[in-house]
Amino acid sequence: MAFKVLIPQDVAVEGKEFLIQRGYEIKMGSGAAEEDLIRDVADCDAILLRTAPATRAVLEAGRNLKIVARHGAGYNNVDLEAANELGIWVTNAPDSTTNSVAEFTMGAIIAAAKRTHLLSKAMKENNFFFKNNHKGVDLAGKTLAIIGFGRIGRAVAKKASLGLDMKIIAYDPYAKPETVPEGVTMTDWETAFSSADFVSLHMPLTKDNRGFIGAEEFAMMKETAYFINCARGEVVNEEALIEALRSGQIAGVFTDVFNQEPPSMDNPLLTMDNATVTPHMASNTEECMMLMATQAASQIDLVLSGKEPDWPVNRPVIKSGVA
Repeated sequence: MAFKVLIPQDVAVEGKEFLIQRGYEIKMGSGAAEEDLIRDVADCDAILLRTAPATRAVLEAGRNLKIVARHGAGYNNVDLEAANELGIWVTNAPDSTTNSVAEFTMGAIIAAAKRTHLLSKAMKENNFFFKNNHKGVDLAGKTLAIIGFGRIGRAVAKKASLGLDMKIIAYDPYAKPETVPEGVTMTDWETAFSSADFVSLHMPLTKDNRGFIGAEEFAMMKETAYFINCARGEVVNEEALIEALRSGQIAGVFTDVFNQEPPSMDNPLLTMDNATVTPHMASNTEECMMLMATQAASQIDLVLSGKEPDWPVNRPVIKSGVA
């Protein structure tokens, strides 16, 4: 009997074809809520997971479950502690989003600097000369601080340095010196925020850094500086960010992510002139969706073939009889 793979939310056809060609049975989920996964996972050996919650209750309901393969780099919607105890591998697709998110971040930096969202709005309101009192800024020679210098942070540094002639500083206590490219200066937390003209966040969400960037950090920033978040909304104290924008403590924000998604329609970020917002879109490209689906599927194939995955994010106590 073929192994069965639960896909709670649809993925690119290439990922499904990868599994079907290797003899796996695909079970499309009935929904993405916890209760849906609990019901659907009972007879499945793997989950190809997007944003649905893989809670302890879901993992315990998967009596045959051997792997939860995350469709993307983040895995904060999976209960790793429960997965470890239950002998379930959790994997991600760490490089699938790198270029797409880095490209989007470059667009965010440029959009913030050139104020394109305000100019577009003014044009549509027949206000051509709005531009006279709303000048943008050039990026050449400006300092970009990258908070979190992993794959995406390094890709942003390369594109901003070579493409826009920006000066790059970065903060990451876990960065190994040999991974830091020439032209990037590693610095401390305070210097990163206080020296930069643009601060771009590339930290993953963990149990320890929720609301990590708040009033203290925004107070360090220049009044002319912009904050860019194409990572995770929950890493930022959103109330502090809104207050920093209201008070003019910082010049503006471009955020692709929110504390609550989708955000409530009364969220001030949706109406503030110095805030540009997008709907968690950074990795939402045709190419990235294909990579995330196929890379997640490849990890399922490895584990269900009795091998260890390429990109584990945990070290489970493997169930007896399962490789």
